Amino acid sequence: MEEARGISTVDEVVARVARLASDVIISVRPARSSEQENRAHLQLLSKSGAQPLVSRIGGSVPEIQTIRHNADPLLSVFDPVRSGKLVTVLGPSSILPPSIPHLYKLAQYPVVIHVSWPAPGRLDYSDITSIRECGFIFLQSESLQEAQDIGLTAHALAIKSGRGVIHFFNPGALVDDGPIPPENASLADQLLDDEAIRAFRFGAVPHPTLYADDGRIVTAGESRGASEASAEAAAQMPRSSLRKKQAQAGPVRSPSPGSSRRQSSIDSGSAPTSATSLDSSNPRVLNSDDILHLVSDIWAKLEAATGRRYSAFEYSGSSRANYAIFIFGADVAFFGEAIDLAQPSDEFAGVGIITPRLYRPWLAGELLDAIPESVKRIAVLEQVRRKTTKWGPLFVDCLTAVKSGVSARDIAVVAHQLGHITPSTVRQALKGIVQNLKTEDPIQNLVVGNPAGEISAPETSMLEQPKLESAYMKMLAQVFGERLYVANRRDAARAGISTSFATSPEYGFGAVVARIDRRKRLRVDAQAAASSSGFATAAPCQWLSRWAQAAEDPKKANELAQEVIARLSTDGSALASDLLSAKSLFFKESHWLIGSDAWAYDLGNSGVHHVLASGANVNMLIIDSQPYSERAAADAARRKKDIGLYAMNFGNAYVASVAVYSSYTQFLQALMEADEFEGPSIVLAYLPYHEDNDSALTVLQETKKAVDLGYWPLYRWTPQKEDGGEPVFSLDSGRLKHELQEFLKRDNHLTQLVRKQPQFAAHLSESYGSEVRTLQKRKAMDAYNKLLEGLDGAPLTVLFASDNGNAEGLARRLGIRGKARGLKTKVLPMDEYLLEELPTEENIVLMSSTAGQGEFPQNGRAFWDALKGVTDIDLSNVRFAVFALGDSHYWPRKDDKHYYNKPGIDLDARLALLGGSRLTEIGLGDDQDPDAYQTGYGVWEPKLWQALGVDNIEGLPEEPAPVTNEDIKLQSNYLRGTIVEGLDDPTTGAISASDQQLTKFHGTYMQDDRDLRDERKAQGLEPAYAFMIRCRLPGGVATPAQWLQMDAISSAYGNETMKLTTRQTFQFHGVIKGALRPAMRAINKALMTTIAACGDVNRNVMCSSLPEQSRLHREAYAISKRISEHLLPSTTAYHEIWLQGDDGKKTQVAGDAIVDHEPLYGPTYLPRKFKITIAVPPHNDTDVYAHDVGLIAIQDEGGGLAGFNVLVGGGMGVTHNNKKTYPRTGSMFGYLAADRVHLACEKIMLVQRDHGDRTNRKHARLKYTVDDMGVDVFRAKVEALLGEGFAAAAPFQFDSNIDTFGWQTDEEGLKHFTFFIENGRVEDTAEFPMRTGLRELAKVHQGDFRLTGNQHLILSRVRESELASITALLQRYKLDNVHFTGLRLSSSACVAFPTCGLAMAESERYLPQLISKLEATLEQHGLRHDSIVMRMTGCPNGCARPWLAEVAFVGKAYGAYNMYLGGGYHGDRLNKLYRSSIREDEILAIMKPLLKRYALERRDPAERFGDFVIRIGLVKATTEGKTFYDDVPGRTKNVSRVRANLFRTLPTFGTGCFGDNYNKSYQSFLLSAFGVNAQIKERKMRPKELGLT
Repeated sequence: MEEARGISTVDEVVARVARLASDVIISVRPARSSEQENRAHLQLLSKSGAQPLVSRIGGSVPEIQTIRHNADPLLSVFDPVRSGKLVTVLGPSSILPPSIPHLYKLAQYPVVIHVSWPAPGRLDYSDITSIRECGFIFLQSESLQEAQDIGLTAHALAIKSGRGVIHFFNPGALVDDGPIPPENASLADQLLDDEAIRAFRFGAVPHPTLYADDGRIVTAGESRGASEASAEAAAQMPRSSLRKKQAQAGPVRSPSPGSSRRQSSIDSGSAPTSATSLDSSNPRVLNSDDILHLVSDIWAKLEAATGRRYSAFEYSGSSRANYAIFIFGADVAFFGEAIDLAQPSDEFAGVGIITPRLYRPWLAGELLDAIPESVKRIAVLEQVRRKTTKWGPLFVDCLTAVKSGVSARDIAVVAHQLGHITPSTVRQALKGIVQNLKTEDPIQNLVVGNPAGEISAPETSMLEQPKLESAYMKMLAQVFGERLYVANRRDAARAGISTSFATSPEYGFGAVVARIDRRKRLRVDAQAAASSSGFATAAPCQWLSRWAQAAEDPKKANELAQEVIARLSTDGSALASDLLSAKSLFFKESHWLIGSDAWAYDLGNSGVHHVLASGANVNMLIIDSQPYSERAAADAARRKKDIGLYAMNFGNAYVASVAVYSSYTQFLQALMEADEFEGPSIVLAYLPYHEDNDSALTVLQETKKAVDLGYWPLYRWTPQKEDGGEPVFSLDSGRLKHELQEFLKRDNHLTQLVRKQPQFAAHLSESYGSEVRTLQKRKAMDAYNKLLEGLDGAPLTVLFASDNGNAEGLARRLGIRGKARGLKTKVLPMDEYLLEELPTEENIVLMSSTAGQGEFPQNGRAFWDALKGVTDIDLSNVRFAVFALGDSHYWPRKDDKHYYNKPGIDLDARLALLGGSRLTEIGLGDDQDPDAYQTGYGVWEPKLWQALGVDNIEGLPEEPAPVTNEDIKLQSNYLRGTIVEGLDDPTTGAISASDQQLTKFHGTYMQDDRDLRDERKAQGLEPAYAFMIRCRLPGGVATPAQWLQMDAISSAYGNETMKLTTRQTFQFHGVIKGALRPAMRAINKALMTTIAACGDVNRNVMCSSLPEQSRLHREAYAISKRISEHLLPSTTAYHEIWLQGDDGKKTQVAGDAIVDHEPLYGPTYLPRKFKITIAVPPHNDTDVYAHDVGLIAIQDEGGGLAGFNVLVGGGMGVTHNNKKTYPRTGSMFGYLAADRVHLACEKIMLVQRDHGDRTNRKHARLKYTVDDMGVDVFRAKVEALLGEGFAAAAPFQFDSNIDTFGWQTDEEGLKHFTFFIENGRVEDTAEFPMRTGLRELAKVHQGDFRLTGNQHLILSRVRESELASITALLQRYKLDNVHFTGLRLSSSACVAFPTCGLAMAESERYLPQLISKLEATLEQHGLRHDSIVMRMTGCPNGCARPWLAEVAFVGKAYGAYNMYLGGGYHGDRLNKLYRSSIREDEILAIMKPLLKRYALERRDPAERFGDFVIRIGLVKATTEGKTFYDDVPGRTKNVSRVRANLFRTLPTFGTGCFGDNYNKSYQSFLLSAFGVNAQIKERKMRPKELGLT
């Protein structure tokens, strides 16, 4: 198959050759935005399993390293090549000149460098000629076949000679070559010298220092194939015997099949076919004749095998030619073809062409032998873009060869400069060259071709600024505006200066110094002009004088600059015009150099050093883009310096380390401090990415890992603070700072301990606690083993892997039961078990739940990775049993069924394969069984006891009941528990499991950053524990002062963002345990609280935002506050724990502490959470049907609030595939007056308190109580407690459940602006400084802020007098932009990853990306402004109320979602499952055609998307919660039924009138819609074979 395919690109050619003959391949990447093609080919070859030839000699499959072009890639060659590994480099020729210091050393090793040249659009071979004396051997190829042959030659020659070889080629000249066959493996095997490889591999001695010259010089004795002849014998041998002899006269231009483009017209002499080493006792330095012998030997073998002939210099043309062209660097084919097609009358007819194949060493004799005796003049065509000398390097080489030495000939050599040549201009160029040659006195350095063409050609892509890095540039522009001056910006016009040079720190520094000098001269000129009489008016003098005095003060100078320029512009004098020519210099600029981490190499010789050493006031922003995940793969020997440390050692520089994706605020502060600092400033900016098109989510995740784990600490170093006695160093990494503080506290304690007890010093000299912990572990294990030895029973080890606690609970219970049966049991997580102990076990049980797509839980992954990779352990003496926990319906598609209980099944198979014997067959717990996994477990456990011989044990003790949430609440002493003790424990960032349940009542959840979980575990650290704090904010109304305080809290204690939740309140993330109390107190000082924001109580009461009806909003809002306060828990635990000061006194500002008594809740509070909302028709913007109690406001005749229709029993929480759980919309109980509604809410809650299910939390919500009791029975109980009945529901109508964006005016004339806050996340980014803008608004706004139930924000009650200033701020911070698609404006998502512990997939961070991929379809089909309610959650608990959306995606596993369709646009109808466990490609394949169909087939613009999908039959309407799982579209097994369904849904116009593209996408949609794609993929069948047409 491979032979038939052929190879069509030079990148694949050299990649294949390199893989055959290399241990290490370094693929140099021009930029992160462009992947090297050869790397892609290498990866494909690796996957193919093909073994390289050199692997047979003590080698292995080549290691592939990818290094950026500007990161000093040849540094990575030293370590492996000095360790005896064959190293190949693939990359552009631009890497060579900067690597000259390395090349001189590497030339003494068998390193092969394949380089492409010239860069696209640059007709310049100076990258090659500038390094021609570095000691490497140079080979050139000019066709695909030559690239293969010369590539093999390069590797064979390097191995045989022990010298470095550079093989260069021009990819642009090879694009028209036809495919060639793959390399001949047997030929390659013949060319590569096994003995030379073995000698190099096993004779290498690694050198300890990278830059020290090890003095290695290759000698002829080391060269495996050097000629046996001595130097003297070689000197006596006639050169003609080693050179090609002249063939018969006549042109030869017909190469043999597969040969290079031009065949030499001169026969080759007999080359040596074999050779042996010189006598090693008398070694000499390898010389050019030795290399000629070696390469001739290689080419002779190649010719014998293929018929293709190569020589050091190739001549083509007539052997009687008088004129020849020596060409090097352009596509010789242009010239050769033109000469071949020349008419006898053409001046260039019969001209010969010479080109080098072996460029270095330069073999003058070989060149002369290649040139026919008839040639009298040679035109040398140079291609050097920027000449630095009069005579080009190629001209000098040729002239020297012709005019010097024993073989000198009377040939005139004429230099020409070759410009841009095309097939259409080559004849004219040849004519000019030959005419010049024929003149009596030829012109030297005559320019041929079009030089303008090459000047206008674009530079290589490596000089493009990566798009992601624009984030920092935007920030610079935002902070400094017109003051910003970037001296080395890429897009600046600089005549005659290449971009690569102009962007260097050296050039930029020079440009800044020059600009500073120019401004100083301007200041002098301004002072002189102010006292002169050269102006037409007197106005400029005064302003110039004032400006000159304040020129170095940025604020004053920039204010005065505007005035000076204005006065000069109206003066009209020559002096004014002269000064205006430098008007930009009147501003006090902020000077910046922008660079990359490539500047971190060879710092001592770089512009970074020059700037620091100069002490000049220059700022540098250096962007490091190496991802944290790649740091381990980085070459340890690479000399990438810590620029920050380097700069701090100078002592005169401001240094900051920042990461905009970690702390926007810290980066802003660093920019301003750098600008204010008088002297050099370096801001090291982290922006990790793998590809230029990486998503912001990828960058964020990489940044968090690097910052959290200390790889990229955030800090600021300000040396001038030392003068004021302040600390010069500020550590800004929140978690790192906290951990450091804790360490210093312990260190201080240990210091005091050592002073008192010096004998401890030796033990404490190691890292703190390491020896103590080791000793404790050893003693504990010894004690435990001794205890087990005292028992009579057999040993039993129980290992578990558990995410949600089920597998762990079973394992620990099994351990307890085993002990009760006399077994010596131990129970621990799999990842804490030492794998090497496994063969010593007698009996072992493994229990694992299933995560994601058949993955191991977090605490079992490392164990499984080790177990599946080990092959050298014998488990023949080990008996094992496995129990797995999973859900057989979790992955309903047939091709996903193997995910069911996969971890347990894999464990069982692996242990058996390693020789273990089963105690019993694997047990499979299935959540679909009547008692879930307990059903299967109940069958499996007795079999285990029977196999262990302990099944018939009498007198077993009664097992204690498991601790439930009800027990925790009851024993908590009204929500106290051990929270205080947990907060005061400095040894961990966590609190106990029971306290985690209790803190929810206080408004905070313990979480950990899941982006960091794996990495911290790998580092041996506990998870990155932090807490989420949720405020209680009835109705979502906050004052500007409260907004500012919330904003400050997010900076001081959180992660510098705020979340506006779907329950109209503030939520903070990333609050570490030590900051919990200060954060709670700060919230309390803002006259807010967090109690009852979470937990089994009534939570935050919501209320419609209603910006257009202020009076009605005030009345409804007052009711929401009344309900909230009426149902507030009464415990004083909140005040004691969070608000009590260090002196023991309570410091609360809001709320009064009362005695502990819960008249409404009792000691166990409610069975589950309880939620209340108010909606005011026509807006259902709070999803009134989704709550335990939904209050629909009814207006009286005067427009005021009369009362409420009361809905009861709504709720969103569901468990995937558990049909006992379902979402439910509220049932209408009837109407109640406004002044009685808070009491009705209380009574509904009390009925739930007394009748809700407290034994099964999945069945404990009010919705199940209502369904279990029946609506009428439940209503009756409420009415009995209330003392009155509900009246008939009043009429009402909802129009939508989304927000209305932009400006609105209420009936009182006040203005309201609704912001679009995507998914409620308030943060600053480089593109959108939202948080800063809202902060500035809060400083001037005199009305309210209203948080909406859709996670947006309303700036409320703006007076006409402040409208202008408010509008200006909106524009300045881009907050006035609400012109998004209707789909985006109608979307909503929960937090999910990385903080929510329940999340199975991304949500908030992913939904915007998904919408972006759908918006082109919306635009294309006229749906841009159509509101389609789309929601996404990371799990089925429903925080974003997805079950009411028209289209919803609910996380099933990472990257996989269940798709639901058909929710009511007004939020009054549940949707239905449409597709299960689909990924992005499937989502798009369904949504794009469906949106198109909606645009084309909807009855009228008023038909909503949710109604449409029901009408066309994609899903059936869900009439109530209990029918949520009915009629779910599933895979149809009957093909005829599939076909019928497909054609039933086809529109009447769906047979071709919209073209093939539409039909293909529509077919894809239908196939996916009816579950046929899986069958097609699985059986590799065409749709027609399934009965589809």
